[in-house]
Amino acid sequence: MENIRTKKRGLSAIFALCPVRHILLLCSGALVLLHVCLRGNYALMSSLADGHVAALRRFLSELTAAVPFSVAELMIAAAVVGIAVYIILCVADIIRRKSKKNTLRKIYIILITLAASVMAVYALFCFLWGVIFYGDDFIRRSGLTNDKISAEQLEAVTEYFAELANEYAPLVPRDENGACISDREAILRRSDEVFKVTEQRIPCLSGADIRAKGIFFSRIMSYIDFTGFFFPITGEANVNMDFPEALFASTVAHELSHQRGVAKEQEANFVAVMACLDYGDVEYCYSASLMAYIYLGNALYKADNAAWQQVYSTLSPQVQADLKANNEYWAGFETPVQTISNTVYEGFLQSYDQQLGLKSYGACVDLLVNYYYDYAAAGKNDTFTEK
Repeated sequence: MENIRTKKRGLSAIFALCPVRHILLLCSGALVLLHVCLRGNYALMSSLADGHVAALRRFLSELTAAVPFSVAELMIAAAVVGIAVYIILCVADIIRRKSKKNTLRKIYIILITLAASVMAVYALFCFLWGVIFYGDDFIRRSGLTNDKISAEQLEAVTEYFAELANEYAPLVPRDENGACISDREAILRRSDEVFKVTEQRIPCLSGADIRAKGIFFSRIMSYIDFTGFFFPITGEANVNMDFPEALFASTVAHELSHQRGVAKEQEANFVAVMACLDYGDVEYCYSASLMAYIYLGNALYKADNAAWQQVYSTLSPQVQADLKANNEYWAGFETPVQTISNTVYEGFLQSYDQQLGLKSYGACVDLLVNYYYDYAAAGKNDTFTEK
């Protein structure tokens, strides 16, 4: 009996060290566990994703839209600096006190503080974004088809987007080397218009007309191989401002598609291409055509190398200049940091049942071929409209 009482007093003493942190950790952990247990309940996840979560996400995005800078970036930067300062101050206090008992207590408090903070953020993420992965995806909500495709269909649509990129390429600003030099800030200012046409045809993409935001510390994003990210806690679509301009506009549309509830990466890529082409703006259309060609071309390269070589040979010098600029830029960031970042993010994608991991970004190929094959087969560029 005495041992039991001693154990209870020990647990109580540990809890008393930082009760608020313990409560936050336990509550957050319970919410995460609840999410893991219930995310297989399709009806519940769909109800949450299309109801309360969608409303809250829209409220947050409209709230932060009034701020000209990325609130998400500010929060992340503040968290990084805050954690670093907290750890430094705690270590300094441990060194100053030089008491083994106090040292163990302080280390425990530091670990609980960090664990509680991370778990609280992850619990918010599970509610604001995680549930969307387990409800109706974009294909179900839009009614579009995603049937299996043949190599011949893939070749036709790849050729179609190569031609489309060739047509738009001369219409965008270029430098002395022939590479695209679009004004990123101007593209962001127009980003609240991108979905106006598409949402009329596909109501599930309806949402507030909000601009994407550029990131100040964009070079850091490049080092971890990110061109953009959607931050569900603030509802903001954030974009790297450092990588080559040719693919910038389509990346903006990709992040905005997340803001409108498209969770899966392959679907967000497809929606970005579709929305940009529907929008009709030259810079958005060129960027979308180039993005689509890259994904389609990579798939065709593996499926039929001879066909890929034939299509690639038709690309204009301007399009090839943009592909070269993009490859050279990202080659400069091939470091262990990028490898670790990709490994972590791939694990994250797979934890939400996107089993393709980072390859899911390229899985938009089937969607593109199914949707645009009729245009390609008819030999028409109906989506091309100079504006």
